[in-house]
Amino acid sequence: MIKSLRGQITKKNIQLNIKFYSMKKIYLPLIAGMFAAVFSACGGQKSNEGVELTGAGATFPLPFYTMSFDSYSTTGNNKVSYGGIGSGGGVRNLKDGIVDFAGSDAFLTDKEMSEMKPVVHVPTCMGAVVLAYNLPDVVALNLSGDVIADIYAGKITDWNDERLQKLNPDVKLPAKKIIPAYRSDGSGTTFVFTDYLSKVSEDWKNNYGCGKTVDFKVGQAAKGNPGVAGIVRQTPYSIGYIGSEYAFAQKIPYASVTNVRGELVTPSTESISAAAAGEIPQDTRCSITNADAAGAYPISCFTWLIIYKEQNYSDRTIEQAKATLDMLQYMLSAEVQKTTETVHYAPLPKSAVEKSLQNLKEVTFDGQAILK
Repeated sequence: MIKSLRGQITKKNIQLNIKFYSMKKIYLPLIAGMFAAVFSACGGQKSNEGVELTGAGATFPLPFYTMSFDSYSTTGNNKVSYGGIGSGGGVRNLKDGIVDFAGSDAFLTDKEMSEMKPVVHVPTCMGAVVLAYNLPDVVALNLSGDVIADIYAGKITDWNDERLQKLNPDVKLPAKKIIPAYRSDGSGTTFVFTDYLSKVSEDWKNNYGCGKTVDFKVGQAAKGNPGVAGIVRQTPYSIGYIGSEYAFAQKIPYASVTNVRGELVTPSTESISAAAAGEIPQDTRCSITNADAAGAYPISCFTWLIIYKEQNYSDRTIEQAKATLDMLQYMLSAEVQKTTETVHYAPLPKSAVEKSLQNLKEVTFDGQAILK
């Protein structure tokens, strides 16, 4: 049973924070049965007694994780509990050694990795950060990177600003103040969004920069993607950056955004996948925002599960280590990747899957490789 995450995260009580809107509508009961039938061919290792894995982190991929972790439990005796507390919180819990894995939309920087034991990044799917908006009677909105940056910097304050009107010549924009919404918690979604803004606006790069938390000067703050989506849904004349699934599920309008080639692109499975057309490094840590590719949505991203390369920590057992790798192999399997689109994400490119499976072979317990 999926329950709300309450209280302090511990090794025993991390649970799913899954109070989001469309899961019951988009969750397909047949998927669990399908996974049970096919995963026997995926090569995972199973414990006869079963293991309960705990993780915490990003809310961006929460719909996909909810569906996939639930279906994983039907393939054997292992269970997965995941708390959607934000990427920053997930990484902190991994550093504290109280989770088996962390979820993050932001790969760890070299500095962050230097402060931890060696880790492995495993991408699980791709998605988009969209600019959701609440403008009565406006059914389509076009934005550009520099305009988005200046809205969040407080330089563009009115919906009928001439720069916005120029991008939307056929739309009568209201003479109303813009209400930006942003994340109050340490967020990989914020990292992806500000990574993009730092690439398209020198002013943003120099004055705000890129990070899981940023000192926004204007707007309203909320926790998690659901919180920002809630502000936009309930507040006329607002705009907010959220994971695409939350806009799709709640039927909140979202903008098309100009990419580096000058194309106005709407987020979709195809435009997200187009952003990952370039080379992916062996450790899979890479940004695909503002990608120079035809048809690429410019605020696309990977999201990762992060584990320690040496799995013997915090009194963990070899069974927990094997179960962790088993779950990750499952997430990378073709059968699971095919289901990403059912919850409005995009599957990983083949090269990301292959490199991730290679990286898992380097994960050890007491210095010995777990996967042979």
